[in-house]
Amino acid sequence: MRKQMREIVGLIKEMDLQDKVDAINEIKKELHEISPFKDEPVDCVLWVKNKDVHANDYNPNSVAPPEMELLRLSISNDGYTQPIVSMPLDGKIEVIDGFHRNRVGKECKDVQKRVKGYLPIVSIRKSQEGLNDRVASTIRHNRARGKHKVDAMSDIVVDLKKRNWSDKKVAKELGMDRDEVLRLTQISGLTEMFADKDFSIAWESEEPFELIESEDIEIDNEKAY
Repeated sequence: MRKQMREIVGLIKEMDLQDKVDAINEIKKELHEISPFKDEPVDCVLWVKNKDVHANDYNPNSVAPPEMELLRLSISNDGYTQPIVSMPLDGKIEVIDGFHRNRVGKECKDVQKRVKGYLPIVSIRKSQEGLNDRVASTIRHNRARGKHKVDAMSDIVVDLKKRNWSDKKVAKELGMDRDEVLRLTQISGLTEMFADKDFSIAWESEEPFELIESEDIEIDNEKAY
């Protein structure tokens, strides 16, 4: 087996960049199919051209300039230690988690040059490829570590409820409690439209709530409520 591997490696060494990347990706995918960890996306990290990777349009996560610069510095000095979580969509690759890692790989010239215009990705499980599941997955990744824009989170909750997700399902899939779901629905001003029959506990703020219109508002999930 080692002899065969050395022969394959010898062949790949002689290829140009694109063919080399394609060949290595194919080998990784074949190994992934027989891997005892094939159900784990991280088992198969592929390198793809950055032009094929596109941000989704529903990510409520926001990184302030200092943290963005720290991420750039981390990737510049430490390399890519985390792949971008993605899924194939209409011939392209949509980002599920890793929006800012995607930006660094495209916008930071030193990083882009080092990784030769490619980005590391893993593909989300096929069971999570529906739009609602992708949205929920993005938010779960974000809530585990980041900050969210209030209005964006509110819009997502309302959109899921329009798709007939109950408060209970939204709370479970997004890692919230049902009071938080209700508060985000109230922010949108559509509480009555989406009131669940089995949940009638009213939430009232101790102080008047003023909704400030700003695209830059961020909220720390651990301190918000």
